[in-house]
Formats: sequence, C-alpha cells, structure tokens
Amino acid sequence: MADAPDHAQRGSVHYRAMCDFVEQARDRTPGKLEITQEGIVHDMRVPFGLHELTAVRVRKRLERMMPEELLAHTGTPDVENVPHGIMRHPDIMVIAETDMEIDCSFDARTLIAAIEVVSRSNPDNDWVSKMRDYPLLGVPIYAIFDPRTGTGAVLSEIHATPEGPRYAIRKDFVYGEDVTIGEWTVSTDGLPRYA
Repeated sequence: MADAPDHAQRGSVHYRAMCDFVEQARDRTPGKLEITQEGIVHDMRVPFGLHELTAVRVRKRLERMMPEELLAHTGTPDVENVPHGIMRHPDIMVIAETDMEIDCSFDARTLIAAIEVVSRSNPDNDWVSKMRDYPLLGVPIYAIFDPRTGTGAVLSEIHATPEGPRYAIRKDFVYGEDVTIGEWTVSTDGLPRYA
C-alpha cells in the first residue's frame, strides 16, 4: 500500500509529463491545450474570428475603466496550480501588471478574474470544467461570455462544498445588458454571436 507522499509524488510526475507533452505539442497542434485533473483538454477552436473579437471587445471595455496598474491580459503564459495538477489558459485574465513580472506560469491566486468566451467546439470546457477548476485554483471571479446563445454568467464568492470549492454567487446576463465583473461594469452591446 502506497503512502500519501508516494501518491503525491506520482501525481506530480504525471502532471509534469502532461506539461511536457503540452509544451512540445503546442506549436504543432491547432487550438488550445490545457490540463485538468482528468487529463489534457484540447479545444479545437481557431484562434481568431468571432471568438477573438468577443475577447478583444470585452478586454478593451474593461481596460477603459481599470486603473493603469491592472490589465485585462489576453496572452500567455498559462495559469497553473501544480499541487492540484491543473493548468488553464483563460481567454482574458484580469491581473496586476506587477504580478506578471515572472518567467513562468501565473499563480492563479494573483488573478482578479478569469474571463472565458465559450468556443463552439467544446462549450462544456467553459461551462462545466472551468466552473469547477477556477474556484479550486482560487480565482475569485469567473465570467463566461457565450456567443452561441448571446448569454453569460459571472460567478464569485468561493465557498467550501462536499465536492470541493465552488462559486456561491452566479449572476446570469443576456447580451445587450451591462455586466459587472469585479469593480467594473461593461456593456455587452455589439458583442458578436456565432451564426
């Protein structure tokens, strides 16, 4: 029978192997690769078009209101929590510029919010898996924009449940309404919808 440190070490080795695979495959694989507790998630979305237009419009609207020391960042690196074996890449990360002064993945606990634009190819990744992973990682606010339906939700207030940390508050919205993410309220007017 294995003891706890042995189990943790095997989990860490397994996670590192998945990270190595993701790093090697990233440039040759279309879409986005992320790691969850269940394994590697491959989101086949093409990184442009209506998905990216939504992310750009939301990012610009947020940054107009935020203080200069904060960013609505849409680039790399990933957000990682090694002990939990999770590596995610939010479409938009609200983060302090000083917390980006690192040469590795961002610590998820430094994010103010994670924002996702639902992809056509794998909507459950945003509506199910990330809704579970982001509170586990300690991301205080998770906002979802869904161009398939013209709806979304903002989740906040992490609390303990028997299944693990979850968001206690969920505020749904429809495109055309103003939506509050943290301290900032942005319009959803003019966000594109998938055909």
